[in-house]
Amino acid sequence: MKRATLLIIILYSFNFVHAQENVITTAVPFLLVAADARAAGMGDNGVASSTDAFSQQWNPSKYAFAEDQQGFSLSYTPYLTDLVNDISLAQITYYNKYSDKSAFAGSFRYFGLGDIELRTDFDSQVVLVSPNEFAFDLSYSLKLSEKFSMAVGGRYINSNLKVATDNNDASSSSSFGVDVAGFFQSEEIAYSNFNGRWRGGFNFQNMGPKMSYDNDDISANFLPANMKLGGGFDFILDEYNKVAVNLEVSKLLVPTPQNPTDLNGNGIIDPAEEQQNRDDYQSIGWFAGMFQSFTDAPGGFSEELKEVTYSLGSEYVYQDSFSFRAGYFHESPDKGAREFFSLGAGFKYSSVKIDVSYLFSASKVQNPLENTLRFSLTFNFGEKYETF
Repeated sequence: MKRATLLIIILYSFNFVHAQENVITTAVPFLLVAADARAAGMGDNGVASSTDAFSQQWNPSKYAFAEDQQGFSLSYTPYLTDLVNDISLAQITYYNKYSDKSAFAGSFRYFGLGDIELRTDFDSQVVLVSPNEFAFDLSYSLKLSEKFSMAVGGRYINSNLKVATDNNDASSSSSFGVDVAGFFQSEEIAYSNFNGRWRGGFNFQNMGPKMSYDNDDISANFLPANMKLGGGFDFILDEYNKVAVNLEVSKLLVPTPQNPTDLNGNGIIDPAEEQQNRDDYQSIGWFAGMFQSFTDAPGGFSEELKEVTYSLGSEYVYQDSFSFRAGYFHESPDKGAREFFSLGAGFKYSSVKIDVSYLFSASKVQNPLENTLRFSLTFNFGEKYETF
């Protein structure tokens, strides 16, 4: 077999080439998939929502405001269910708020692409491969005041997508990423007809070196470094009923591919010039690329705005035992075309909570999570911490 990387990664890429320009693609895009059903039910919204066990993916600094001392969660997300039945994303998370101001957390995320049969021709021996990717991370959060906390996180990432050759030279690619996050939560404020609480958060995620399967810079891909900013407000109607609304914006901190330049002035972009354009893009370092990502869109500021996604989410909670959620997510048709509505629900009994969500695509491009139920299970235990 030829030396190559599995093209199966195309199946779950978030950037669809459909009359689009300068679409940004990255390695390991599974890191951007909403693994938990609560955030998924609110339109992939979680950087400024109230604290839960899944805060590790969205904003680990929220753990410093957790009401339960410890939490453990499991989630399962089937993927591309309209095509196959053995691709899925699974995640486990644990956090421990060991003091009133500090907490640590860890999670393990596994993306399995099922079993794939490979052969060079019809009569050749079948080679069975099971490509997969995973990430393991740890975080530490600390309250810097009664209303504000920050967190840092580290993540080890491994991607095993390469096809073995006759020389059995297949090897996985690995890298590491860093997160820096912050979270604000106000005290409960009395308004005329209800009480309320403001929330705000940010998270700079997956900042780290590129990933390469061939140990060279030419084939290296950027990690999906991204910036999440969000805000929310809780309408506390009475002791039994609460409605939360959240707004979140996100942008990949990855350089935008540039249009090839006619270097020799003959009015034609030849293969050599296209290759030079690719080489110039690959030469950009990951750190410099994060800053460059804010100003390098060929279409100027208007194209930079197209690279920003946004989501709106809402959650109704009754007596802290039942939740109903709805959300909307939008991405420019020129930069990926993801657009969907989502619904979700949560049920809590004692220390156990079950969440489910469902996605309705509103885009002409099919979403890999369309018509898919996502499930999450959370266990909270230990002493309770009071919040103002």
